[in-house]
Amino acid sequence: MAIPNESNRRDFLTGRAAIRAVEGVADRAGEPVSESPLAVVRRERSCLLQISRRAMATDFQVYLHAGQHQNGPDAAMKALDLIERLESQMTVYREHSEVMDINRRAATQAVLVEAGLFGLLEVALDLYRDTEGAFDITSGPLSQVWGFYRRQGAVPDLEVLQQAFSRVGSRWIELDRPQQTIRFLQPALEINLNSIGKGYALDRCGQSLVEAGIQDFLLHGGQSSVLAGGSQPVHAESEPGWLVALKHPWKPNQRLGQLRLVDRAVGTSGTRSQFFYHRGRRYGHVLDPRTGQPAETVLSATAIAPSAALADALSTAFFVMGPEKAAEYCERHPEVSAILVCPSQRRGGFDIHTIALEDDVWTPAPSSTIGS
Repeated sequence: MAIPNESNRRDFLTGRAAIRAVEGVADRAGEPVSESPLAVVRRERSCLLQISRRAMATDFQVYLHAGQHQNGPDAAMKALDLIERLESQMTVYREHSEVMDINRRAATQAVLVEAGLFGLLEVALDLYRDTEGAFDITSGPLSQVWGFYRRQGAVPDLEVLQQAFSRVGSRWIELDRPQQTIRFLQPALEINLNSIGKGYALDRCGQSLVEAGIQDFLLHGGQSSVLAGGSQPVHAESEPGWLVALKHPWKPNQRLGQLRLVDRAVGTSGTRSQFFYHRGRRYGHVLDPRTGQPAETVLSATAIAPSAALADALSTAFFVMGPEKAAEYCERHPEVSAILVCPSQRRGGFDIHTIALEDDVWTPAPSSTIGS
């Protein structure tokens, strides 16, 4: 159930609206199949409060135990209010955002950055170095010339692509931690946080809930980025955690398996909903910033990590890197695990690569129900 904004908050907290919200649960039978790669799974006999808000071109949702916290609805709406403010700060689609101000001025002067955003930029640069450039917040010009910004995909002219490619590279970003400033060492550089911003917003949302005394919650943004705090209501015979299903790369009504998350985040990247065909060849929207070309060796990449920002970014990086390099990254970072779905030798088939994933976290679906 979607909760109205501030002006209707009092109405929601009383009467029939609260009852309807308590009865709203995830993964309900009979609802339209979502194109999202992940799905929240309802445990039997559980009763959840679900609160929604539209932001960042997707639906953000908070799940809480119904009746566990008297201040739960108010805390959830406060957290969702924060997401709207973060969108205004990070978006490249509004001229007044802080990120757009950085893009306009950082090539000519050091620009002071808000503390939270500066910390996110530090994470992004660390990931750029640690993934050998597979994750890069300066790759926006590539998405523009491939037409994915406006969902009008087209193969770009080689000269246009090369010009865009010359403007890509986080190595040209200079961060000054003592001064908390950013500067671009390449005049045409610009940053875009689409591949990490949604996860960061979930982390800030979760932090807001914890500060309000709420330990058990599930947050997601469009069901491609999920942050789980504590546990969903469980019975004595059940293991604690929130259950999230990973969907089939081509058949959204089928599942590859189920993740059990406790104080963890998961992000999934894929090209099922954003792609185009040109001369019989399929081009997806996840681009390799090191080559300027669409990444083609992975069908979907899922990262499980301590924070939603990290999971969000790494799902994109792993999609570009492929299973071998993703496994090397997870070996260096034991707090991270992954699931990569890749094309197989069989026509129309695929292989599932699980990387550093514990048995009690991942439960694969029976092979007979998956198909190809």
